[in-house]
Amino acid sequence: MNTILSPAADPKKSLQDIAFDLPGRLSIARWASIPLRLIVGFGFMEHGFAKLSKGPDAFAGILHALAVPAPHFMAWASILTELLGGLAILLGAFVSLVSLPMAALLLVAIFTVHLPYGFSSIKLMAVTAAGAQFGPPGYECDLLYLACLVALVLGGSGPLAIDGVLKKWRDTGHS
Repeated sequence: MNTILSPAADPKKSLQDIAFDLPGRLSIARWASIPLRLIVGFGFMEHGFAKLSKGPDAFAGILHALAVPAPHFMAWASILTELLGGLAILLGAFVSLVSLPMAALLLVAIFTVHLPYGFSSIKLMAVTAAGAQFGPPGYECDLLYLACLVALVLGGSGPLAIDGVLKKWRDTGHS
């Protein structure tokens, strides 16, 4: 048997196998969606909790300043999308469905807030005795969240996900 670790294996072929074929051969690759779900779900929920803790009226004021129509309604819609969508992603529930309003929120944030500040999310302005001082964030993190949502929609929510349980339940004829 000529495996990657075999002394008889062609070294060039072995390097190609490691570089291009290894992820597909590892049974652990199916677990790749779990860290995505955890960080995206937690991140969205954290943003929703931050808006909620400062008060939806404060966020509605920001939306009003950005000329967003129906700012109070949109504030609550954003907060609920972040909290409930984040929880759904975290649990792997209805990932394809909840990703749509979450992606819409990210796109709105990119084009209404972050675009003028460029790509980078970290803008070190100065280091003072009080610590590092940063400028306004760009759209980098929003794009990362979008990429993670796309990866979850295209690759599936993975193991330990409610979507998998629902699919098994549906496939066994419990519809």
